[in-house]
Amino acid sequence: MATLLLVRHGRTTANSSGVLAGWSPGVSLDDRGREQAAALAARIAPVPLAAVVSSPLDRCRETAAEIAAAREGTKLALDAGVQVDDRVGECRYGDWTGQEIGKLAKDPLWQVVQNHPSAVVFPGPEGEALRDTQARAVNAVRDWNARLEAEHGPDVQYLVCSHGDVIKAIVADALGMHLDLFQRIVVDPCSLTVVHYGRTRPFVARLNDTGGGVEALLPAPKRRRRAKNAPPADDAVVGGGAGAP
Repeated sequence: MATLLLVRHGRTTANSSGVLAGWSPGVSLDDRGREQAAALAARIAPVPLAAVVSSPLDRCRETAAEIAAAREGTKLALDAGVQVDDRVGECRYGDWTGQEIGKLAKDPLWQVVQNHPSAVVFPGPEGEALRDTQARAVNAVRDWNARLEAEHGPDVQYLVCSHGDVIKAIVADALGMHLDLFQRIVVDPCSLTVVHYGRTRPFVARLNDTGGGVEALLPAPKRRRRAKNAPPADDAVVGGGAGAP
């Protein structure tokens, strides 16, 4: 059961000025964003990761670099460093890119984005459909799951650093939600979301976590023997179960 740690990049200069960055070049973390990235990197440093994958955009690469750097010189160092995958890059907002959020909120398309996102195709020759953003990002996750499980075994854990709408789209898929409901999900800067991918379904273990402990993600010192007739580990426990040890 592969475990995916989804991290949104830290706060950026565009976030703090109310601009939709999209694929604009040169959008970096601001001072607060760098603090967030360093804090998250330290918080998850004990968690074993087989890979750190990043969107190609600067704000994600900077956040992912902090996470990888926190492991240098430790047993948890990443042999391959940060690996870039365009498929987890930001949605291509087309003509909306670089515009003020307040101005965009007055565009009639804004209400479609809010209430019927599966129908949205952002304007202009570079604009992307949100449904296509979701498809490429989910395909990327599934490909990484298969690749890393083959290389490291079924209990592999890895991290993808991406963007708010992309992470929301991946989570909606994991929850079995229609894309039209994905605006009900909140993904803050430098938040941690965790999804376990079982044989028959994903499990969303945490969402938009901006400060919780990560003890439940650490491997047990010794795997305890399963109780006789216990259900498979990646089945949902009827009644909710006892929670993490």
